[in-house]
Amino acid sequence: MRAYSAGGVVFRLAPLLSPDRDFTQNHSDASRNDEGVDKMVSMEVVLVGRSHAGIWTLPKGTPQPGETIEQVAVREAQEETGVQVQLIAYIGSISYAFVREQVRYHKQVRHFLLEAVGGDTALHDHEYDLVQWFSLYEASRRLTYQNEVNILYQAEEMLQRWLQYRQQEGQK
Repeated sequence: MRAYSAGGVVFRLAPLLSPDRDFTQNHSDASRNDEGVDKMVSMEVVLVGRSHAGIWTLPKGTPQPGETIEQVAVREAQEETGVQVQLIAYIGSISYAFVREQVRYHKQVRHFLLEAVGGDTALHDHEYDLVQWFSLYEASRRLTYQNEVNILYQAEEMLQRWLQYRQQEGQK
């Protein structure tokens, strides 16, 4: 049986007070303060987890009738993390198979780059009991599934291009 879901990499940018190898650093003009002095920026991502199973994963879920795949990604990310998000771009998809109640499923998950624009992780639903922000480096270490780590690295590359584009357009 075929199954589809959508979710993504929810990120926020945070200024760094000191260099730390565990964070993505951006030294472009987009990361300059009002005086033109470089400041470093870290990308943090929110993961969802289940403490009893010891897993960490990217937020994702299944469509409701009439939803587009983009709407699914935004809704599921917001429900599972408690964070309000804005869709930035499509990252890619992963596929895997699993068996539940003697039925073999072939699942495809489409992932999107989602910027945190509000909310709070304390407001997450109860599908997962753990919701936490991590540096990009720490998130890549915590994620349970390698295919999601690959999506995270693709998201990092996309985010760097997106930040460069914003900088070229004169946005901060």
